[in-house]
Amino acid sequence: MAAICLAQGIATHNAIPVPKDAPSGRPFAVTFADVAQPAGLRMKFTSGNDATKKYIIEANGTGVAFLDYDSDGRQDAFLVNGSQFEPLRGETPTNHLYRNEGNGIFRDMTADAGMTRSGWGSGVCTGDIDNDGFEDLYVTYWGKNTLYRNSGHGAFNDIAAKTGVDGNGKEWSSGCTFLDYDRDGFLDLVVTSYQAFDLEKTPAPGKGANCEWKGMPVFCGPRGLPFGKVTVYHNRGDGTFEDVSVNSGVRIPEGFYAFTAVAADLNSDGWVDFYIACDSTPSLFFRNNKDGTFSEIATETGIAFNEHGFEQGGMGIALGDYDNDGKLDILKTNFAGDYPNVYRNLGRGIFEDAVLKARLGVNPQYVGWGVGFVDLDNDGLRDVFQVNGHVYPELDRREGTERYRNPRLVYRNLGKGAFEDVSALCGPGVQEKKSSRGAAFGDFDNDGDIDVLVMNMSEAPSLLRNESKSANRWFKVELQGTKSNRSAIGAVVEIETEKGKQMDVVLSQSSYISHNDSRLHFGLGEDNAVRSITVRWPNGNTEAFPGSSAGKLVRLVEGSGTITAIPMPK
Repeated sequence: MAAICLAQGIATHNAIPVPKDAPSGRPFAVTFADVAQPAGLRMKFTSGNDATKKYIIEANGTGVAFLDYDSDGRQDAFLVNGSQFEPLRGETPTNHLYRNEGNGIFRDMTADAGMTRSGWGSGVCTGDIDNDGFEDLYVTYWGKNTLYRNSGHGAFNDIAAKTGVDGNGKEWSSGCTFLDYDRDGFLDLVVTSYQAFDLEKTPAPGKGANCEWKGMPVFCGPRGLPFGKVTVYHNRGDGTFEDVSVNSGVRIPEGFYAFTAVAADLNSDGWVDFYIACDSTPSLFFRNNKDGTFSEIATETGIAFNEHGFEQGGMGIALGDYDNDGKLDILKTNFAGDYPNVYRNLGRGIFEDAVLKARLGVNPQYVGWGVGFVDLDNDGLRDVFQVNGHVYPELDRREGTERYRNPRLVYRNLGKGAFEDVSALCGPGVQEKKSSRGAAFGDFDNDGDIDVLVMNMSEAPSLLRNESKSANRWFKVELQGTKSNRSAIGAVVEIETEKGKQMDVVLSQSSYISHNDSRLHFGLGEDNAVRSITVRWPNGNTEAFPGSSAGKLVRLVEGSGTITAIPMPK
């Protein structure tokens, strides 16, 4: 691996592609087709000037979400939008909420839902903050943030200022995640700030060592610009939140540019922690101390740096048990010229970067963003889907191999901790070149396989329908907390089949500042049934549930010990 290039604004290590092993020859019956246009997802993402980026805030794009906001059993789509500095022509860019009407059609409900806010949006996370049975959304901005309370009647109200979570208006907030860190049954909130971005104090492109990319003048940063911070809000349970950032200890670490936030019990002690991908600075792991405080221990646990001890340009995070050993592993995407991280969980909150063992060092030429550990062919092993896109559109006017728009990547899980690149087999939805950022994973057409919703810079979104021809079976789980938070965020589900065990976790944010379908999806391979289900609820209790036949979505209500089959409308 080459030395770090310090005379530029973003961490990179000029890593060369690891040679690919010979193809396994095993069939992979999964292709993707982009059906966004016929589905009605026709909004355009705005993120600064399309052809050139003067400021870093124009380059990072936004997140997207799959969620069922109207509880009709279909995954709807929420798309965060940005803005631009030049005078706007035509309609003002806003976020967009699309209702899934079924049969592959979405309808734009943004105005009806009261969600037409414009501005420099960033990320999105979801959770039921008042335990009323309807998912609420938090959206981050450069400026004041938004908390959309779901009325349950197809409309949302921004209650961020009223509840105390709108922020000071001076930060560029990026990631967010709901979590119940004190196990009181109410969802608290973590918000990450990428920078204290100040337009008037930011140098022009090329005006400094942190304003170049391989000799080309580009926007400045993140290095050299003011650092971000982490904010924790405690849910009082009365409709308001309290800023406990100082008392909880999350303000002790300094000097980082924070992106995606993921909350889960990463050391298996029954309390939810959170991990943050950071750009060009060490990533952060806040361990829950079980007393309302957190300790930042990413370096001690092996997830602050890469395997050589270097900081990286971290973007997105996927959580999943890719080797089916019963422990949550972490996949983090990074900037071009670097490998992703495959942090394999060794137990007790200790990780090792196994990216080379996993054979995921074959495409370091791309800037990786949204990513998921998802079983695309339902064989019982979690594959990897990654979206990519450079941050400098000026590359398209320069000689060389680097380009602004890149294809997506698909890695099939071969078992025994290794993957192989099967992107070339996965059809036009993977091969098309976009400069993508956020990605959400879910089954929007309820056909039993995982689809992908993608944010594309200066273009319409992609809705990548999984057109799997596999005969493998599947099983889905929907959780409802009673003593725990109703969304069951932080809950871990383990299923057992004839061939073994699998596990997954309910998350409020992952990928790149995005939110996935909250229904947990398991591929079963040739197994016809799930023998048993075990849930570790966010309040620390463990509960056993009976199994069921394959091809079903079942709802598990905390404390019931029974399962209920739920219809999946097309």
